Amino acid sequence: MSRESAAPLVIGDPAPDFTLNVAPDKTLSLSELRGRPVVLVFYPADWSPVCGDQVALYNEMLGEFGEYNAHIIGISVDGVWCHAAFARDRKLQFPLLADFEPKGAVARRYGVFQAADGISERALFVIDSEGILRWQYVSPIDVNPGADGILEALDRLPKKSRAAT
Repeated sequence: MSRESAAPLVIGDPAPDFTLNVAPDKTLSLSELRGRPVVLVFYPADWSPVCGDQVALYNEMLGEFGEYNAHIIGISVDGVWCHAAFARDRKLQFPLLADFEPKGAVARRYGVFQAADGISERALFVIDSEGILRWQYVSPIDVNPGADGILEALDRLPKKSRAAT
């Protein structure tokens, strides 16, 4: 497995900004979410068994993430139409962003693109309200990483980093 990355991400550095499609005619930028913590969930593909279980878990836990005032954002190399069908089928209440064209560009910036397979790794990032990377974890691709690490990272954020602006 070979990873592609512009430069290794370092805890305490600004998280790389991006703009991706959340729908055919709508984009979302990381910078638009400033003022609240953000949990980025990179996953290999919609419709795969582990990915489905992982996003379903996070969907069930939206209330807990809400206690930290955190946005949760899913990102994979699938297109917006695939995301729309997957989100509708799974009744997801958080956005899925299409890192589709150029394929894996954002995953590459975060160092979690598997060039050999053309997918992103299963990776989690917690970004504070000021856009600073505070935690990251790359899970084995066939293992659902759960939410404990995310919740612990959110819990370690200073209260001021959780406030809405």
